Amino acid sequence: MKIIFMGTPDFAKESLKAIYEAGHNILAVVTNPDRPKGRGMKMLASPVKEYALEKELQILQPEKIKNNTEFINKIKELNPEVICVVAYGKILPKEILEIPEYGCVNVHGSLLPKYRGAAPIQWAVLNGDKTTGITTMYMDEGMDTGDMILKKEVEIKEDETTGELWNKLAYEGGKLLVETLKQIEQKTAPRIPQTGEFTIAPMLDKKMAKINWEEKTANQIKNLVRGLNPIMGAYTMLENKKIKFWKVENISQNELKTIDTNAKKPGTILLADSKIGLYIQTIDGAIKVLEIQGENSKRMNIQDFLRGNKLQQGAVFS
Repeated sequence: MKIIFMGTPDFAKESLKAIYEAGHNILAVVTNPDRPKGRGMKMLASPVKEYALEKELQILQPEKIKNNTEFINKIKELNPEVICVVAYGKILPKEILEIPEYGCVNVHGSLLPKYRGAAPIQWAVLNGDKTTGITTMYMDEGMDTGDMILKKEVEIKEDETTGELWNKLAYEGGKLLVETLKQIEQKTAPRIPQTGEFTIAPMLDKKMAKINWEEKTANQIKNLVRGLNPIMGAYTMLENKKIKFWKVENISQNELKTIDTNAKKPGTILLADSKIGLYIQTIDGAIKVLEIQGENSKRMNIQDFLRGNKLQQGAVFS
């Protein structure tokens, strides 16, 4: 099929790769403009652009698309049968949605209508869900409200991070997009309206990264840590220094029996030993920290951290 692909991050690159390898005619790739990143603020291309350059595909990088007559006319001139949109980062106006013969198809990282919005993968982990998935849908002017085409359910493992789930869903999204295009081409693709209750997955706020020891259970803290890994990391304060946790686990009842958790303030260090580990009181038990990052330091496993940093038993994280 004659396709224009619109996407930006590595999640989208997997879908572009899948349809390229499936032999579709990719007329152009639309991605966000290069952005300065890192300490040197070097201009970096998106993962989608890097793949498009590698395959010598035509690349378009409009700063904006709404009321961009030149860009819209270019899309009309290319005359795609389908526009595939995967984590592009911009809302498509009606003018563009109406251009392709078979519509605009989106790959979304949840089982719609659950988790419409910008961060469906992150919120599935943050909320401790056991399953999520991929949905392909025909786009309309709403936020992820279009008719659904195909779905693929995916298990979320107990200790899986957002980064790990992101990679898994990116791969599954590419496969599902190829199957979706096949069914559209064969005119067998369903159109399933989204009905019933829906939930929203808004963009993440940096304020949510701070661990609330007074209100969050051990499991909620664990979900926060893995949900923000590798995006920003969950953090806590100790002696006015920010410490990030990248991996923690709930400790078993047998381990709890060996540690005194009675009447301790949530956030209290119960044990800090380079051989045994770091245990911290929660409102309903304790967590064990496995990977940590001190202020102005790098991520490391807890054993290495405790060999070089003294944490006092009885000190309280805030």
